Amino acid sequence: MWVIFGHGRNRFCVRDWGMLFDRAAIEGLAAGRVTVAFRRWDAPRVRPGSRMRTAAGVVEVTSVDEVAAVTDEDARAAGYASAAEMPDRGTGRLFRIGLRVAGPDPRVALREAADLTDGDRAAIGAALWRMDRVADAPWTGAFLRLIAENEAVRAVDLAARVGLPRDVFKRRVRRLKELGLTESLEVGYRLSPRGRAFLEGGDP
Repeated sequence: MWVIFGHGRNRFCVRDWGMLFDRAAIEGLAAGRVTVAFRRWDAPRVRPGSRMRTAAGVVEVTSVDEVAAVTDEDARAAGYASAAEMPDRGTGRLFRIGLRVAGPDPRVALREAADLTDGDRAAIGAALWRMDRVADAPWTGAFLRLIAENEAVRAVDLAARVGLPRDVFKRRVRRLKELGLTESLEVGYRLSPRGRAFLEGGDP
């Protein structure tokens, strides 16, 4: 399940973590100012060593502790001036999650790697073929061309053009992103340098 936190351009999605970060938190993590987060869960949903990819890079959980309340010191470490300014996180047990940026998102370097070898092209082609093979109909090549021709167009509009629900469309685009072929914009998508190089090298 994907959950959304924030509004408009400040929305961020995190899958299966129950860890949601707004733009301020992402910027604080990247700068080292934010080192903790607080969440209310029935039971811990992450554990020390868990990692996720964010706009700040790969974020690692360093600790998970149940606490009775948030102190002002902890609130500042979470990016707020005081505990009173922290938003209500709902009901459930309160957990303090230690966080650190463990390194850059590997997809960033991958999508910039546009000098494709024959082996790179073969590996990408094989990955796309596997995606097409398990779908009702081949879609990967059409999606790459659609994004190439419609940069920064809303996902809901692109989804309508291919006759798919928005969530299904976005899920498929994320699979292309995992290969370093696309990147998300504040609105819509574009091909990465790697994606453009692959598409220009021949019809996928």
